[in-house]
Amino acid sequence: MAEEKLPTRAENYAEWYNQLVLKSELADYAPVRGCMVVRPYGWALWENITACLDKEFKATGHVNAAFPTLIPMSFFEKEKEHVEGFSPELAVVTHGGGEKLEEPLVVRPTSETIIGYMYSKWVKSWRDLPILIVQWGSVLRWELRTKLFLRTAEFYWHEGHTAHSTAAEAKEEMYRILDIYEKFCREEAAIPVFKGTKSDTERFAGAQVTTSIEAMMWDKRALQSGTSHYFGQNFAKAFEIQYLDKSNNLQFCETTSWAISSRIIGAIIMVHSDDQGLVLPPRIAPIQTVIVPIFRSDAEKSAVMEAADRIFLELKAAGIRVKMDDREEVTPGFKYNDWEMRGVPLRLEIGPKDLEKNSVALARRDKPGREGKIFVPQANLAATVADLLVEIQNSLLAKATAFRDSNIHDPKDMAELANVIQDGWAFSYWCESRECEAKVKEETKATTRNIPFDQPEGEGNCIVCGKPSKRKVFFAKAY
Repeated sequence: MAEEKLPTRAENYAEWYNQLVLKSELADYAPVRGCMVVRPYGWALWENITACLDKEFKATGHVNAAFPTLIPMSFFEKEKEHVEGFSPELAVVTHGGGEKLEEPLVVRPTSETIIGYMYSKWVKSWRDLPILIVQWGSVLRWELRTKLFLRTAEFYWHEGHTAHSTAAEAKEEMYRILDIYEKFCREEAAIPVFKGTKSDTERFAGAQVTTSIEAMMWDKRALQSGTSHYFGQNFAKAFEIQYLDKSNNLQFCETTSWAISSRIIGAIIMVHSDDQGLVLPPRIAPIQTVIVPIFRSDAEKSAVMEAADRIFLELKAAGIRVKMDDREEVTPGFKYNDWEMRGVPLRLEIGPKDLEKNSVALARRDKPGREGKIFVPQANLAATVADLLVEIQNSLLAKATAFRDSNIHDPKDMAELANVIQDGWAFSYWCESRECEAKVKEETKATTRNIPFDQPEGEGNCIVCGKPSKRKVFFAKAY
């Protein structure tokens, strides 16, 4: 498949994306509409992502657990706003074992309800708090329009659910997790994001506050890449999560939930990749360096493979995720294209001429062609490769940040905003009324992405109605 060229991003961005996911063997379509099969290469990428996040969660006192996939329908009806928000997306089981069930069961779209029920059984005293639990798995939402990784009926994620004794502690948790998400995106995925608060219209069903990280894709659309919610006592009251405080008074808990899903893989693809295929950040790439030995005869093969095997072991011992491509049924050129399609950050080529010079060729994936190819000594090669991987990681973040910032505009009125939104983001003052938000959406198809925490000094006038406004918001078309 790799020898077939992709459509260019400029020609057909949607088809470029779909074919890239398939050709790079990240995922494939499942027989059930809207579902996907994550292939081993894609799952290895997801494992690297989850390992980074799991480490951060555990460092901040969180523990992992597992809750059922099937949830009684009555649970969703206990929190009115929550069930209204999710009812169009629910998949409901009505029969089991050949019999009609006494109560329909929902295939979990998210787990606030079942976890709230369990917390009500576990929490009795202030000594039981806080509860800081993370669940890893999949959820099902009956999406009408689907796209591999970005929006599928079933998708993979972690969902954190915490219970606290005070609102201040719960809000601190919400912001702490958002900081973890921003750090992951910046340091591991090389994606610059904006942290901020969602509007009332865009917040999660049942939440009092929803915060998010928002990223810009190559086509200038926004992607909500992670969310962290403060529920106040909404779910605690619905499921009677109560505790006796130090004065022996009965109190309701304050709860949060938060998640990053497998759509982050879609973000990584659309932020970094190019017309040749994937471009993966080295810190989370399944394969960081691929070795391509080059030879024409058995005599050359023996000498080249001896050196290639030695280099392979040297890189592996240094903790570099390395792959030896010793296939003989395909040409070196085919291999180059194949690994470019898969986004491996660094390709190491070694042939007879390199042996004579005691050198190797290194080709950077972030700089295709001659620009990214250098020749380096074999001495201290592991250190050279490690340094280059760091350089590639930093380069990807710098490039993505420059691209994002150059496509954010400050329009002066609605007419200019409507024009800007066609190929970029607007960062504008907004009075935070639903009416003005709805007008922008109706006239431009853009939504408020978030109100960033980092705000300019002073005040301005709402881009829509002209009323005095204290905060700016990002308007953009989004996935």
